[in-house]
Amino acid sequence: MEIQFLGTGAGQPSKSRNVSSLALKLLDEINEVWLFDCGEGTQNRILETSIRPRKVSKIFITHLHGDHIFGLPGFLSSRAFQANEEQTDLEIYGPVGIKSFVLTSLRVSGSRLPYQIHFHEFDEGSLGKIMETDKFTVYAEALDHTIFCVGYRIMQKDLEGTLDADKLKAAGVPFGPLFGQVKNGQDVTLEDGTKIIAADYISAPRPGKVITILGDTRKTNASVRLAVNADVLVHESTYGKGDEKIARKHGHSTNMQAAEVAREAGAKRLLLNHISARFLSKDVSQLRKDAATIFEKVHVVKDLEEVEI
Repeated sequence: MEIQFLGTGAGQPSKSRNVSSLALKLLDEINEVWLFDCGEGTQNRILETSIRPRKVSKIFITHLHGDHIFGLPGFLSSRAFQANEEQTDLEIYGPVGIKSFVLTSLRVSGSRLPYQIHFHEFDEGSLGKIMETDKFTVYAEALDHTIFCVGYRIMQKDLEGTLDADKLKAAGVPFGPLFGQVKNGQDVTLEDGTKIIAADYISAPRPGKVITILGDTRKTNASVRLAVNADVLVHESTYGKGDEKIARKHGHSTNMQAAEVAREAGAKRLLLNHISARFLSKDVSQLRKDAATIFEKVHVVKDLEEVEI
């Protein structure tokens, strides 16, 4: 499981940072890629990665500001051109209005897709659990921006325990069908009458990962709730230390506020994203150093960077 950042800039693209988009790569888990936001130029960034557009099965939109959605029509159209691959449907989750934006863009441009888009729109009254499969659950909660905006909490369900093959072999179980039965939780009896209790050879279920991906927001309690005990918290850092007043005015957070959220939530790692173009390389280093005085395990991400979870 990895996160790859396709655009880490705030508001408008710069020479070093494109606008908002990131990919949650779940290839080992479910052979899918989930996209979070799709700012202008996202498909160009994807060309510089190993991501295959057809593997993108779900797109989650945090809010309808242009730097988070203007790349959608282009990406959806280009996704249709993978003629040598099977056409697969796609799901889009986002605030009310995302369906109208996408369909209007496709209609006006005369674009026809050979696959279906299934829209899941929500407003402030229909948040909470927005998606569940046999392996993942996704929750959304309203943040505090200048327009309706959400954060997402992606929870991987607990993983099955692993079989201690060496211990099983030492107990006299021959490798073969009996191994498979024990792995499946079935007790077995050996030829000499020895009873093998499967639970004694299988570790306890392992907790799944928790990933929190926030949209644009002022510091808010909702951010903390979404990030409780998260393995990774992706939080915007449009502004830096001392910029609290202007951050609040424009509906954003500083690096210090993001660090406070991570500390209060008990998150394991904080990834600072959505960086203003006014921060140059030396400034970005300072963003991390300042935030680290509040939350040590912090990192400022850059475009195309891949982070293993």
